[in-house]
Amino acid sequence: MEKFTTYTGTTVPLMNDNIDTDQILPKQFLKLIDKKGFGKYLMYAWRYLDHAYTENPDFIFNQDAYRRATILVTGDNFGAGSSREHAAWALSDYGFKVVIAGSFGDIHYNNELNNGILPIVQPREVREKLANLSPDDEVTVDLEKQTISSPVGEFHFDIDSEWKYKLLNGLDDIGITLQYEELIVAYERNRPAYWRKDEEEKASGKERISSEKRG
Repeated sequence: MEKFTTYTGTTVPLMNDNIDTDQILPKQFLKLIDKKGFGKYLMYAWRYLDHAYTENPDFIFNQDAYRRATILVTGDNFGAGSSREHAAWALSDYGFKVVIAGSFGDIHYNNELNNGILPIVQPREVREKLANLSPDDEVTVDLEKQTISSPVGEFHFDIDSEWKYKLLNGLDDIGITLQYEELIVAYERNRPAYWRKDEEEKASGKERISSEKRG
């Protein structure tokens, strides 16, 4: 996972409340197994007019001024519904680095974090100010300071200290485990002798069976 320290980008407002994970990424796309490529289907029912992917010109993501936006400003209860991690994959693949909402579905909040997206909770009055920015106005998110700096003011946000540490250092659960690689190797090296004996006997038995089959 890439480190997240400070990030500067432009915003796109989608101030609907209760945008659930099926709206973020509909169920028909869950059969895809690669994390890449989901961005095309993000907000599918709103972005397209038909199955030929004809863009809906009224949907804000399709307006030229907002196509390069990487910070989503949205409503309350974002990501409620099913636990599909694919919704976070779609947001990330589309290009979003930060999602600012009034609240998040608990599982989706963690899914965003696990995929390197920073979910930020802000009150409605702050989000309305950010939603009124022009498409060219830049916003800087500083994770170390826990601030959002924008042309309409600077705002503080809260984040769990453990998640903050993981993002700042680019660590997912595997990365956290690998921090203890030397201790793991030392433990395996010093496992009780009877464990090593069992493993050696199993390996020897497999070699004998293989040899008998060849004979």
